[in-house]
Amino acid sequence: MRLSTKGRYAVTAMMHLAIHDKYGPVTLAEISQCQGISLSYLEQLFAKLRKQGLVEGVRGPGGGYRLARSPEQVTVANIIGAVDERLDTTRCLGHENCQEGRRCLTHELWTDLSRQIFGFLEGITLAQFVERPAVCEVVRRQGNSRRRERIAEHFSTGSPL
Repeated sequence: MRLSTKGRYAVTAMMHLAIHDKYGPVTLAEISQCQGISLSYLEQLFAKLRKQGLVEGVRGPGGGYRLARSPEQVTVANIIGAVDERLDTTRCLGHENCQEGRRCLTHELWTDLSRQIFGFLEGITLAQFVERPAVCEVVRRQGNSRRRERIAEHFSTGSPL
């Protein structure tokens, strides 16, 4: 299994939304600029995330996107699955036909690995990940807009938002 840029970028964009969750909607242009992800690529990803009920759009001035559920309810596995990423490490996609139409010698090993990876990613919510010290450090580093500066200060000092 190799996680493509689609899965990586979707998780990054959703983390950006989780960090800014308390401040209102975030535009795709802001995510694009701050995270270095193409705007057109984000539009494609957000169409899938919206379809799966992970984000919702807000129209009008100050509009953009926000999480459709609380960060505590969104796992990394939810995000990866929403953008059609495979978490299957088997060569046969779990069909057990990898060796001349039959199950190969190592099928069970790769199936177990797939379950472990899914379990790991299912056990991490956006809320948990936002609280990690290394993530907080990146938030502080990226705090280059007025809104992001307030967020970075909060992560540095715990000051009110």
